[in-house]
Amino acid sequence: MDMKLEVVVLPVADVDRSKNFYKALGWREDADFAPGDGFRVVQLTPPGSGCSVIFGTGITSAAPGSMQGLYLIVDDIEAARSELVDRGADVGEVFHDEGGVWHHAGTKGRLPGPAPERQSYGSFASFSDPDGNGWMLQEITTRLPGRL
Repeated sequence: MDMKLEVVVLPVADVDRSKNFYKALGWREDADFAPGDGFRVVQLTPPGSGCSVIFGTGITSAAPGSMQGLYLIVDDIEAARSELVDRGADVGEVFHDEGGVWHHAGTKGRLPGPAPERQSYGSFASFSDPDGNGWMLQEITTRLPGRL
């Protein structure tokens, strides 16, 4: 049976501020429903993604900004970083991990610049939304076997 991750719920404090932030990044607005009773659902989708984010009022009890480790996969980390910066995101510098396999939690083991020889899966850059939900860009140019 196929199972597809299609939605991630983001805890945010200010729905309109978050909506404006993600739309400024070029994300498509799929829905903004406010049927009443203090309930609102906003859905946006990053360009080229099969997975969307949802945030709003009355949809999660998680603390605003508590979502970490959200990955946006790109085929050119420098170009993606530049575009996001141009669109107003505060994206950190591109880095790779000293171990070369995956990055450590926090900022431990980060080395400046892309992975040696631009090794697929090895280059990263991070940013946060206005509430502190943490995003990571990861450059993948050649997928591991069995991955689409």
